[in-house]
Amino acid sequence: MGIDAIHGRVEIIKGGDPVKVAFIDRMSGGDHFSTSHFFSTSFEPNTVPFVRKIYGVKQIVGDDLGLYFVTISIILIQLQNVDKCCSDHEVFSMSLVDGSPLNSSSSDDFAAFLDAELDSTSDTSARPEEEEYDGDGDGDGGGGGDDGDGDGGGDDDDDDGDDDDGDDDDDDDDDETYRSHTERAKRRKVSVLESTKEPNGSATHIDQAKVSEALVKVDICTHPGFIGGMCIKCGEKVDNESGVAFGYIHKDLRLANDEIARLRDRDLKNLLRHKKLYLVLDLDHTLLNSTRFSDVTQEEGYLLNQDDPMQEKLRGNLFKLPFMHMLTKLRPFVHTFLKEASNLFEMYIYTMGERAYAIEMANLLDPGKVYFDSRVIAQGDCTQRHQKGLDVVLGQESAVLILDDTEAVWVKHKDNLILMERYHFFGSSCKQFGYNSKSLSELRSDESEDDGALATILNVLKRVHSMFFDPELGDDFAGRDARQMLQAVRREVLKGCKIVFSRVFPTKFQAEIHQLWVMAERLGATCSTEVDPSVTHVISTDVGTEKSRWAIEEKKYLVEPRWLEAASFRWQRQPEEKFPVKEVKKDNH
Repeated sequence: MGIDAIHGRVEIIKGGDPVKVAFIDRMSGGDHFSTSHFFSTSFEPNTVPFVRKIYGVKQIVGDDLGLYFVTISIILIQLQNVDKCCSDHEVFSMSLVDGSPLNSSSSDDFAAFLDAELDSTSDTSARPEEEEYDGDGDGDGGGGGDDGDGDGGGDDDDDDGDDDDGDDDDDDDDDETYRSHTERAKRRKVSVLESTKEPNGSATHIDQAKVSEALVKVDICTHPGFIGGMCIKCGEKVDNESGVAFGYIHKDLRLANDEIARLRDRDLKNLLRHKKLYLVLDLDHTLLNSTRFSDVTQEEGYLLNQDDPMQEKLRGNLFKLPFMHMLTKLRPFVHTFLKEASNLFEMYIYTMGERAYAIEMANLLDPGKVYFDSRVIAQGDCTQRHQKGLDVVLGQESAVLILDDTEAVWVKHKDNLILMERYHFFGSSCKQFGYNSKSLSELRSDESEDDGALATILNVLKRVHSMFFDPELGDDFAGRDARQMLQAVRREVLKGCKIVFSRVFPTKFQAEIHQLWVMAERLGATCSTEVDPSVTHVISTDVGTEKSRWAIEEKKYLVEPRWLEAASFRWQRQPEEKFPVKEVKKDNH
């Protein structure tokens, strides 16, 4: 079946949990319902992160929105992947909403309404006698018959998928089952309608005009999203697609803003129940470093020599990718970082690199697809040029933390950002950012595994997570904001420090907006333009300035600007003696 064959109707056959439903799909090009598929529901753990509540039914959407896209709306069902779901005996998972009992008035009203519509549809689109019911799984069927075991496979393991070769007895049984369920649904409809009473106890007749008006309202589609220009709910072709593209989830998928908000809200509630937040991770210079073969320096030649003793130390972290003509080095501690962070966060990769590169790097970091799955966002997924945004992340901003080495690309989300110290393993990386010093690979060295950048940041993430889910705050997470927790942790770094800058800012520059001033205040320090006894640090580039000499005389800390930057990257006040201010040599000419 093609994409234009995704319309069908749903008939609730049996209540309870699991629920059994019949899906009657409409074959491509036809206007009548032709083939029935029974689905016994089951719930596969760790495969259904997106859940919808529609008319008292909990709808399970598959692993990444691209596996299945299912919407139940009165008599309409859509499966984005009908070929897979209906042809390969996949199980369609549904269950009743928690706290919404089957016998509640709302559930009964919905059942009656649904049954009435099914009957009216049957009157105008009767099921032809010559059409066979595919309940035993013929290659296009839903698999699983009506035995309610949820295995999706049915009992006929020898069926070769040919309609003409099916078991006639089984088909007769399925037809009888279908008719039996239909009659039962009709009786339930009559029972519910007859039980509808006016306040004075008299029976009431349903106003057909009001019912028709209600149906019109129900059938109006809000177009929550599109795949290839077709609405994922009603199947209508729409020329002017709106919303945001989510191509990394499914090719040509676009979601409307209201649908994005709904999905984010639903997913956040589910995530918070598991005491998790969201973590967005950059690739280059954050988790790894890559270089082209042609950019490998002479001092780095050993990296291409399999017999070099250093190869053993780099095993499992250095990858030669001939088809991409590049080398990639994973940052030390990255495997432990991802493993431990995955217990606290649902993680995304977000890179300004191209998709092919992003996918390859994701495979190196997560070969088992345990951490990221399809949550890999690349340059082509961004909605603004040269900018990254959380508009393409299905997570509430208040629950998202970002790890990146470049602040400028996160203009709208600086409060979510943890700025990483760049990982320069290769010489080409140092050259790219204007460093004249040798790279780690040229020095045959590397970051510390246990005390490096990723180990430091993991501790920060754990602190933020612990504060967010502090048991003393109770179980109501609705009003909490991870950005506020991050800010609180950051302000502890230089708490109690009062800083004066000397010969750091350009002449006549407004000090309060300088990057270092802002950084110091975000780290919890107080900044001033004038010295006084309460000042604890003077940050200077020249030991000979008036303020520098005052610091020496008053026995205050005199440090260079790198002390502040190191504290920011290390999330800890650094030993001042490691950042002395050097005397600037004066040119006598």
